[in-house]
Amino acid sequence: MSVLALTMGEPGGIGPELALRAWQALRHRPDCAFALIASSDIVAARNRDFCLDVPLVHSDFVNAARHFAAALPIIALDEHVTDHPGQALAENAPAVIASIRQAVAAVTGAMARAVITNPIQKSSLYAAGFSYPGHTEFLGALAAEAGARDVYPVMMLACRELRVVPVTVHIALNAVSTALKADTIVRVGRIVAASLSELFSINAPRLAIAGLNPHAGEDGSMGSEDQTIIAPAIARLRELGIDARGPLPADTMFHATARRTYDAALCMYHDQALIPVKTLAFDEAVNVTLGLPFVRTSPDHGTALDIATAGTARPDSLIAAIELAASLTGKRA
Repeated sequence: MSVLALTMGEPGGIGPELALRAWQALRHRPDCAFALIASSDIVAARNRDFCLDVPLVHSDFVNAARHFAAALPIIALDEHVTDHPGQALAENAPAVIASIRQAVAAVTGAMARAVITNPIQKSSLYAAGFSYPGHTEFLGALAAEAGARDVYPVMMLACRELRVVPVTVHIALNAVSTALKADTIVRVGRIVAASLSELFSINAPRLAIAGLNPHAGEDGSMGSEDQTIIAPAIARLRELGIDARGPLPADTMFHATARRTYDAALCMYHDQALIPVKTLAFDEAVNVTLGLPFVRTSPDHGTALDIATAGTARPDSLIAAIELAASLTGKRA
C-alpha cells in the first residue's frame, strides 16, 4: 500500500511539530503511513527542541511505507529553509511551495495515495509573489497542470457531527451578495453530492442549503438574494435528482436535531460555515477539498506561530486529517 504525502507547511509554525507527534500516534497504523516532504534540518531541530525522540529516516515514496513503523520517513527538499520558529519568513516560500508541488506530483504519479497539507502562512507567501488565494486554489491549478479537466475545488470542513461547505470562501463579507450566483450554488451542490456518494459512501446524500440573510430573507423583507438566487438554485438541484432543501435560516440549522436531517450543509459565506464546525470540533475538524482528481485533507487550523516555540501543539486535527485521507482513499480504491 502506498503512503500518504504530508507537506511541510509553514516551517516557522507548528507543522513540523505536528508531523512528529502524528507519527508517534500513528506509527502502528500501516493504513495511515505517511511521508513528510520537508526540510530534514527543520524536522530534526523540532525533534531535539521538544525532546520527542522520533527516529527519522531519509526516504523516497517507494520505500516510505516499509520504514514507517520504525521511523518517520522524510522526503527531503532541495530548497533552503531558514530556521526561525515563531516567524513566517518570505524567504522560505519557495520551499513551502515546493513541498506542495512534490505532494501533488506524488499523488498524480501514483506514488502516494493522497495529499495532506500542513498549514501555510499566506501572508509570507504573498510577500514572495504567490498569486493564489490559498491552498485550495493552488491545488486546483496543480491538478490542471497535471492534465485534469473541469477542475473546480470545493472546500468542505468535516467532523463527526457535521460537514459544511462554504459556497463563497475567502472574500469580504460585503462582496458576498455580488459574488453569489445560482450557477455556482448548483455547481458546488453537484460536486458535494457526488463526493458524499463516491468518497463517503452515502447512497442518497441530503443537502441543507442555508439562506444568506437573517431568517432566509423573511420572504424578501430582509434581502432578495434568498428568493432570486438561492431558491432557484435549489430547484435546479432537485431537478437533477439531488435531495436539496432550503433556503434555511442559518441560525436554526446547526443544533443537534437539525444536523440529523442532512449529510452536508451548504453555506453562503465563510464564517456561516466555519463557526458551527469549529465550535463543535475545534481540535478535530478536517478540511477536505472536493472536486479534485485526488484526495486532499488538512487540519482545520492555522500555523499557530504564537506557540511554535512552546512544544504544546495538539496534533488532533492533523491525526484526524491523516485518518480521513486513509479512509477516503481506501473507499476510492
